Amino acid sequence: MDIDAWVWWLIGAAALGIPLVLTAMPELGMLAVGAVAAAVTAGMGGGMVLQVVVFAAVSVALIAVVRPVAARHRSQRPELATGVDALKGRTAVVLERVDGSGGRIKLAGEIWSARALDTDRAYEAGQAVDVVEIDGATAVVL
Repeated sequence: MDIDAWVWWLIGAAALGIPLVLTAMPELGMLAVGAVAAAVTAGMGGGMVLQVVVFAAVSVALIAVVRPVAARHRSQRPELATGVDALKGRTAVVLERVDGSGGRIKLAGEIWSARALDTDRAYEAGQAVDVVEIDGATAVVL
């Protein structure tokens, strides 16, 4: 029983795909795509040398191009801020006097405990303040 070369390349692609899922190493996926390209080459009648060259060229090209792009995206902060990060920099309205020891503000439709960043400053009811940071359940304002 003689198995065609393209079948072996597909078996190799599947063999690379299994550890890709288990280890989350994208390079294995790129090698699997190279094996599929070699399988297509074998299916179209290309010789063994051409199959290996196609496998190597596609794999190296994917690793050279996709890997740096993926690394760059992985290191960037998400553009959409959520949770308390989304509240930093927003404007709030003072409901009860806010000073270094505490107070209340209305922030994003909710009432929050707040304290002034500058402990010597005080903000009176009705004033607009900017949220500098969130410290636990307290907004630090300026």
